[in-house]
Amino acid sequence: MAKKDRHVSETPATQWLKAQGIAYTEHAYDYVDHGGTAESARQLGWDEHAVVKTLVMQDDKAEPLIILMHGDRQVSTKNLAREIGVKSVEPCKPEVAQRHSGYLVGGTSPFGTRKAMRVFVEAGVLALPRILINGGRRGYLVGIEPAVLSGPLGARAVHCAL
Repeated sequence: MAKKDRHVSETPATQWLKAQGIAYTEHAYDYVDHGGTAESARQLGWDEHAVVKTLVMQDDKAEPLIILMHGDRQVSTKNLAREIGVKSVEPCKPEVAQRHSGYLVGGTSPFGTRKAMRVFVEAGVLALPRILINGGRRGYLVGIEPAVLSGPLGARAVHCAL
């Protein structure tokens, strides 16, 4: 079982949050390969809908972007492409995503990425009272107000959940 009081050393994501003056809570859990948000939600006792996954994708010109989605939903790449005005969107290969974000897949945070990327967030995420999102390391989520995503992070709301 996860130790909720376990402190995780600073990551580029937590450095970014601190630099912006954003309050966050730390939530460490035991990382399980391919466990995803279902596993972290189960260990931490959260609704998976409020655990937000960070996905690195690319458009038809190979420009990387980040989409933030409810843990219990999938991204319609067709709807996302239409909403952001590109021909197509597809997930990046893990090694490409890692190169763009600077994070290991499974530990990708939208904060403090190596490369500046456009960020999109499923609109429903912004309506939640509080979310958990990756803090820049496998087995480590941070709790924040969703307004951080549309405010300081600059994410644009879209409707692309399946």
